[in-house]
Amino acid sequence: LDTMLDFYINVLGLQGERIDAFSEGKVPFPSVRISADTLIDLFPMSGQSAAPGPLEKRLNHFCMVIEPAEMPQVVAHLEAHGVTVDEGPATRWGAHGNATSIYFNDPEGNRIEIRHYGDADA
Repeated sequence: LDTMLDFYINVLGLQGERIDAFSEGKVPFPSVRISADTLIDLFPMSGQSAAPGPLEKRLNHFCMVIEPAEMPQVVAHLEAHGVTVDEGPATRWGAHGNATSIYFNDPEGNRIEIRHYGDADA
């Protein structure tokens, strides 16, 4: 869980929520905030080995939207933190039509997409 918190806070720049309360055993999980209305809850996996191997997938991916000018800095920031962008930048369809996006994984293999709706093909 420390690796996941480090990734979401220090690599993706999200704000941690309830971390101290979780560490003190007062709440069952910490969270990271995407926006005023959206959190990612980081539930500890009980009874799971730390050994590498296939994990049960519960989610295909989630997507965060940035401004078009931010994409080069995001890619450089991820690479500087040892995160491999394994797809993109490429044009893909999404909630607001076509966008330019990249895909990468968090430390537990969860798929993340970052996209912008600026100069993608219509």
